[in-house]
Amino acid sequence: MTRPLLRLATICIVAAAPLVVADDFLDRVDELLTFSLAGGKVKARLSGALDLEAYSFSQPPPGLIFTDRYSYFNPRLSIFLDVQLGPHVYLFAQGRWDKGFDPGAAESRAALDEYAIRFTPWDDGRVSVQFGKFATVFGNWASHHDSWGSPFITAPLPYENLTGIWSNNVPEGLDELMFWGAVGGYEAGNSRADTLALRRLRLPVIWGPSYTTGAAIFAHAGKFDFAAELKNASLSSRPKDWDVGAEAWNRPTFSSRIGYRPNASWNFGVSGSVGCYLNNDAAGKTAPGHSLSDYRQIVLGQDISFAWHHWELGAEVFESRFEIPEIGNADSLAYYIEAKYKFTPQLFGAVRWNQHLFGTIANEEGGFDKWGGDIWRTDVALGYRFTAHTQLKFQYSIERRQADISGFGHMFAGQFTIRF
Repeated sequence: MTRPLLRLATICIVAAAPLVVADDFLDRVDELLTFSLAGGKVKARLSGALDLEAYSFSQPPPGLIFTDRYSYFNPRLSIFLDVQLGPHVYLFAQGRWDKGFDPGAAESRAALDEYAIRFTPWDDGRVSVQFGKFATVFGNWASHHDSWGSPFITAPLPYENLTGIWSNNVPEGLDELMFWGAVGGYEAGNSRADTLALRRLRLPVIWGPSYTTGAAIFAHAGKFDFAAELKNASLSSRPKDWDVGAEAWNRPTFSSRIGYRPNASWNFGVSGSVGCYLNNDAAGKTAPGHSLSDYRQIVLGQDISFAWHHWELGAEVFESRFEIPEIGNADSLAYYIEAKYKFTPQLFGAVRWNQHLFGTIANEEGGFDKWGGDIWRTDVALGYRFTAHTQLKFQYSIERRQADISGFGHMFAGQFTIRF
């Protein structure tokens, strides 16, 4: 067992004995952090979660984990604020202290990841408008991605698999794009440090929950739901581009989702998004005669979920296109299918199959080359809720990228959560 996983196991063992006592204490804390003013017209609640994560993996690390080590310990403290101002105004915010938005992305930081205000003009709640910095309305994973709600520790592959697309530069040709993506026999650097430096520049189809800044409208009528947003950056944009002043609203992104709930068990959705994937750092680097706005990311998505007794099932499919003038369209198909089963009220297990398939682009010899390496990954997770405030999860993942001579990639992860 690696040192971070051993550290997490030690913490869990030490904390196991007083969990019942701690649960009573956390119940009292919850009551103290709930406020009501003006005769109940103003209600506010502070809450939070402490996540202690440990990872052990082969190099390079999977997804959005940025380190040249073979193991990593990642503590995270999240604080949430929810305020209801009468029947029509709601505010929420999320602040975090961690080692970067993604594990290893920074030494340490304190940041306000989410903040928004929502107006609901009518009492029946059929229409709401929202302004601020918040998770995307695209797809359905962002609505339950938090550590307590998700049975897994990492995100599905479409939300974290890094492609050869960069946000601060454009490739001069297909060969350079393939080098950036480390495919087709190209090696991304001669050392682990070089590989990590290049990985920090690459973009996924969707960067996690995509806490970009902008406005959204939500509506529902009968069994149908609708959501649309206008944000300052694309779905694939990196966290540093999510803040309100990052891209100066020069190239906004539009995303939407239409959902259908025939009954309490089923939920279907169709999503779409279009926006520029380059940021201001790429100014002056585009192909002659083209502007940053010509480099668009277009994503279509379909999602489905089903819940029945002890079972929860879900799947999402994404058809993504990065337009690269003078080179071609970098198309890919990414999807995942997952299932969760509750063995008891406290013990649950989950399995998820993920795959990302890349299209081809015409090369200089008149043929076609894949611009990315096809990859599949299987995630298996087991979780146990000791109390209403404490939870422990373990995950094992195995993945294989096309033509990867290093063989299979493996990851073991553990996560202990205390929420209050």
